Amino acid sequence: MGVTPRSHGPEPRPVPVPEFDPSDYFSPSTPSAPGLEHIAAPPVASRRIYLPVPVKYALAVLLGIAWAAFSVWLSLPWVDSLGRIIGRPAAWFVIAFIAYVPGFMNAFLATTILLDRRPARRLLDHYPPLTILVACYNEADAIADTVRSLAGQDYLGECEILILDDGSSDDTVAQVHAAIARFPARRNHRFHVVTHERNRGKASVLNDGLARAQHAIVLTVDADCWVYEDAVRHLVERYMADPPGTRAVAGCVLARNSRFNWLTRMQEWDYFHGIAAVKRMQSMYHGTLVAQGAFSLYDRDTLREVGGWPQCVGEDIVASWALLARGYRIGYCEDAIAFTHVPVKLAQFARQRQRWSRGLIEAFLTHPGLLVKPRMTVLFIWWNLLFLPLDLVYTFAFIPGLVLALFGIYWLAGPMTLLVLPLAVLWNMVIFRVQHRMFKRQDLNVRRNTAGFVLYVFVYTMLLQPICVWGYATELLGVRKRWGTK
Repeated sequence: MGVTPRSHGPEPRPVPVPEFDPSDYFSPSTPSAPGLEHIAAPPVASRRIYLPVPVKYALAVLLGIAWAAFSVWLSLPWVDSLGRIIGRPAAWFVIAFIAYVPGFMNAFLATTILLDRRPARRLLDHYPPLTILVACYNEADAIADTVRSLAGQDYLGECEILILDDGSSDDTVAQVHAAIARFPARRNHRFHVVTHERNRGKASVLNDGLARAQHAIVLTVDADCWVYEDAVRHLVERYMADPPGTRAVAGCVLARNSRFNWLTRMQEWDYFHGIAAVKRMQSMYHGTLVAQGAFSLYDRDTLREVGGWPQCVGEDIVASWALLARGYRIGYCEDAIAFTHVPVKLAQFARQRQRWSRGLIEAFLTHPGLLVKPRMTVLFIWWNLLFLPLDLVYTFAFIPGLVLALFGIYWLAGPMTLLVLPLAVLWNMVIFRVQHRMFKRQDLNVRRNTAGFVLYVFVYTMLLQPICVWGYATELLGVRKRWGTK
């Protein structure tokens, strides 16, 4: 089984949980807020044989096709036996989305991660000024942590931080002012609090902030995020090192409350493995599909050119696809880390992922031309489109098949389905090695979470894919949209 990697949708905003303790991730010898003297040069890319990106792309595609073809050959007896029950066309369709498509995706992903040799970040002679937008609504329990983390950034350039309150009905604004007084910004970093009398929605508030932004580089940060002290600097260094045409860079968003319960433990692995790996893969081929609102960098003028963030539940994915539709590139910085609250209740998780699925449909309906745009990223657009039938087949065929298998009926799930496990294990080993190496360079620890990993591999998909189907249905049926995770 395992989890089929998918893109990260709109940023999460579940209910508050107890205060984040960053020391859970820091190595014992690491200061929680290092001074500028602790800034180290970025790692230098190792000297290995260089393969052009199109060659890596072709190799990943060929290996993915080879694995899918091998799977087809192995599954022929399964197709015959299932075809006698539901007909051969239906059997081919069901097995394709149970085994062939996920197999191609995992093989392509693992090959890409192994071949990834992105340009190294570098310390800059001059760090450009930037604006950070923090939209908040009823975030009184979390906003102080966010202010504290932004106040401790080691960024060397000028920085204006706009806290944009969207008509909060609690004491969010008071908490912001208290946190600013308690954690004053460093050097030439300045906080500004902008309040709105009524709640208008996140996109409206962000667009107001975009209009106010004084600097050409704009970052967005969720109001419940803890931004690691070098994350803003790393994001800008990656932006400067990436190829021409880059107009946005997504940061790495990880779970900050993973020890809360079994659900958050699973989600830690989804953020650490699945979402991070997909973004890294997409960025290598010049097309990360989502610069998530939780923590991303944008070129201000280009974002204004595409109209900023649209009024929809998936404002960040639709805005990102608007950049791709104009021919721009979105990068990814794997070591620019922000820790975010993930849902702590199953109902919250379901509403969040339903919203992400609706955002994906919104993006397809708004920018259908990306399906035929001649660039390497077109594969990932189709990749996302294939999640619709994949989720449908998994929900209405594979999960019922697992239930039947418990009674000795192996029509849809049985010994043959175990053949996908070796590739899933390989993929998880590859991305864990890559992520662990990145954490080590950051003086961060990978927390022990074995139970969460087991649940992630064997249970997570059975929760996630039916929820995604629910999200697709609500969007296509025109059900009223709401945020739904508070």
